This record gives sequence, C-alpha cells and structure tokens, in this order.
Amino acid sequence: MSFSELSTISSIIHSHGPTCNLLIFGLTHESLLWRSINFQGRTVFVDESPYSVSKFEQSNPGVEAYEVVYSTKVSQAWKLLGYYKTRPECRPVQNLLFSDCKLGINDLPNFVYEIDWDVILIDGPRGYASDSPGRMAPIFTSAVLAKSKVFGTKTKKKTKTDVFVHEFGRKIERVYSEEFLCEENLIEVVGDLGHFVVAAAEERESFGNGFCRNSTRLSESFTAVSGGDEEKVGVDDE
Repeated sequence: MSFSELSTISSIIHSHGPTCNLLIFGLTHESLLWRSINFQGRTVFVDESPYSVSKFEQSNPGVEAYEVVYSTKVSQAWKLLGYYKTRPECRPVQNLLFSDCKLGINDLPNFVYEIDWDVILIDGPRGYASDSPGRMAPIFTSAVLAKSKVFGTKTKKKTKTDVFVHEFGRKIERVYSEEFLCEENLIEVVGDLGHFVVAAAEERESFGNGFCRNSTRLSESFTAVSGGDEEKVGVDDE
C-alpha cells in the first residue's frame, strides 16, 4: 500500500479509540503494522492460505489468524451477482453462521459473527486471475456484518462500520463494492483504496434482497485477466 492509503486506514483505526475491533481479510506485508496500531484493540486476520496462517501465528505468538476456504472463483463473479438477487438466504441482515448463501462466509469461528466490528479491511484473497477466489465473498460478508450490527441503546444512533476495499480500481472489486457496500456509502477513494461507511440496518428497513437505497447499474460485463489472457464473464455464462 502507498503511504496515503496506510495513513487513511491508520487514522480511522485510531478514531475508534483504543479498543477498536478490526477484521482483516488477507495476510499482507502490512499485517504487523495493523496489529501494532491496534495494540489495545482486537485484530483478527482471515486468509486463504493455511501455510501463511500457520507461519504468521508461529512468528507472532498471540496473534489471531484463521484459515478460510473460498468456494468462489473470479470467473463466476457475474453469475453470482445474478444468483444472489433471487436467493432469500442472501439477505442483508442475517446470522452468517447459519447462512446458505454462496457469497457468505460461514465457516469462521463463531465469535467472528458475534463481534460488532468497527473496521473491516478487505485486502485478500487473490483476485487477479479467473481461477482465483476473488474478493466477492469478503465484500458480501463485510456488508452483512455491518448491516447486522445492533443499534446503540444510549445514543439511539445507528452503529456504523468503516469498510476498506483495497485494489478498488479493479472491475470486480468496484462492482461488488457498489452492489453490497453501496455507492451512497463511499466517502473517499485514496489511491487504490475505497473507503465506505456502512450503517446498521434499521429494524424495518428493507430493500428486498438489495443492500442499497439507490440501485446500481450492473448491466455491463467485465473481464478477468489471467496471465495476459482475458476471460469474458457474462450474465448468461454457465
């Protein structure tokens, strides 16, 4: 990440006070930085590589890192968008631990679904090739975690979650972010980092299976680049 991207995330973590709950998808070069910045809070890492998780835990005793197995592929990205539109199990507010939605991550430790996360950073898994897992599931899952938070009982204001999507300039990351995190919640783009502030859903709030007040146009197809070759992913792909 660039200095400006690092600074943006760091300032938001600090803004949530010394006990920030920070969830990060992807183990990267910045992982130790995030843990040190949030040293009084709780930082949890999720990564697709069991080797990386094991090595990171061995090198950093006390760290919380968990492996996740993704069932999605970049080549399925457009088809999965059409799928979620017709599936009631892909609703915005739910307990993902019991979800059957293909875009939902439901095999993490139980506590992940019980914590009200203040900041979520999506910097993984791999999304640069057609057979990569892509970041569709982390984006959907982050949106549900944010939407499903409870209201503050004293302030009576909606609880909000800062969600960062790295490599926001890539087509899939942008389209999925606009669909689930919502363009109306995008407050800034710093370099290749999209910053969303997502409010918990009101009890009676409902957009059907949609996540946003303003619908996003998703009619255009997009390409997934793999080793210099392009694989078209269209609405009618099987």
